[in-house]
Amino acid sequence: MRLFLASYRFGEHYDVFAELAGTPGPIAVIANACDSWPGARAAAVTSELVPLRNRGFAPHEVDLREYIGRPAELRRTLSRFPVLWVRGGNTFVLRAQFARSGADTVIPELLAADSLLYAGYSAGACLLGPHLHGLETSDDPREVAPTCGIEPIWEGLGLIDRPIVAHLDSPTDPEETGKGLAARFRADGTPHWALTDADVVVRIGNEIRCYTV
Repeated sequence: MRLFLASYRFGEHYDVFAELAGTPGPIAVIANACDSWPGARAAAVTSELVPLRNRGFAPHEVDLREYIGRPAELRRTLSRFPVLWVRGGNTFVLRAQFARSGADTVIPELLAADSLLYAGYSAGACLLGPHLHGLETSDDPREVAPTCGIEPIWEGLGLIDRPIVAHLDSPTDPEETGKGLAARFRADGTPHWALTDADVVVRIGNEIRCYTV
C-alpha cells in the first residue's frame, strides 16, 4: 500500500511524491469533492489537470458519478492507472460519492494489492482517516443530501490510523478551523496528524511517516 496525503497538493515534498509515483505517466484525477460547487466544478478540475501536466503526467478525470452502482466498471477503469490523484473540497460529499460508486471498496482493494499509488490532499487525504468527526467545522455535511441523495457518512476509509487535520496555520483556512480542531483533538487526547500546507503523511506498506519542513 502506498499513500501520499497532503494538506495542499504536493506540500513541500514533491520529491517524495515523485519517488513513489515513478516516471510520470497516466494519472487518474478524482474531483468529486467539488460536486456541490456546480458553478465552479469545471474550474476546480482544470486547476488540477494543468499542474499535473506541467509535471509531465497525463491526467484524466475519473468522475465517480458515472460509476454509481457500477463498481466493477470503476475497478476496470482505475486499474489502467498507476497513480490516483484525489483533490480537496467537501470531505463529506467525497465520502458519499465513494460510497455510491463503490470506490470505498474498490480503491482499498487496489491499494492492498499495490496496484496504484493513492495521492490526495485536503478532503482527499482526510477521507482516509478512521472517521470524519470534527470536519463539520470546515466542511458542511448538509451539502451531501442535495448533492448525492444520501445522508452523510461519518466513517472514513480507515487506511491511516488517525484523522488528518489539514491547512494548519494556512491562508486557505482564514477562520482557523484546522487550528481549532487540532486543539480539540489534543484536549481530548485523540491522536491525529496536524498538517500545514507544507506537510505530508506517507504510508508505505505498514509504515506511516509524516514529512514536515
